[in-house]
Amino acid sequence: MLRHWKQTVSKLKQDIYALYLARHDPRIPFLAKVTLVLTIAYAFSPIDLIPDFIPVLGYLDDLVLLPLGIWLTIKLMPDGVIQEYREKAKAQLQRPGKTNYTMAAVILVIWLLIAYLAYRAIAPDNQ
Repeated sequence: MLRHWKQTVSKLKQDIYALYLARHDPRIPFLAKVTLVLTIAYAFSPIDLIPDFIPVLGYLDDLVLLPLGIWLTIKLMPDGVIQEYREKAKAQLQRPGKTNYTMAAVILVIWLLIAYLAYRAIAPDNQ
């Protein structure tokens, strides 16, 4: 059972990365690109539709929305294109990777900006 879950998660990770690699391919129809961008944005976003701290529902959105977005995007893409990017993603994911400090910094800056704006909205003016 655990092996099956690990394989499923690994396939989802590979499919998300394949979609990420395919995002600029001109062979992908417009509607597929829209779902592709939305799916990738949701997968990489640290902010969920339903926060994870809410019991059951917090993880249910990740277990339903993400696979649904991947499935829909793949259905809208030409078969040869997705297969090509799945092979590229598999090859790249098997290589040891480096840590992406740039994206970590961008996410940190966004969170700090949100915290600052929340503070400014809540804190009384000191005038």
